[in-house]
Amino acid sequence: MRTNIVLDDELVAEAFKYSSLKSKRELVHMALQEFVDRKRRMNLMDLEGQIEFAEGYDYKKMREEQ
Repeated sequence: MRTNIVLDDELVAEAFKYSSLKSKRELVHMALQEFVDRKRRMNLMDLEGQIEFAEGYDYKKMREEQ
């Protein structure tokens, strides 16, 4: 999708300091991807207390095996 947007020059310059990206297009794409990923993680957090685990499920043991 093509679009024209006005970006804050100082914010863009600072964002480039924290990335190895070369273009504003790449920078905007990365920012959108991180935004979507963060929102997805937050939606998973909404499930807290709503999931029932199988009897005998031991998440600590599974972590130790890795």
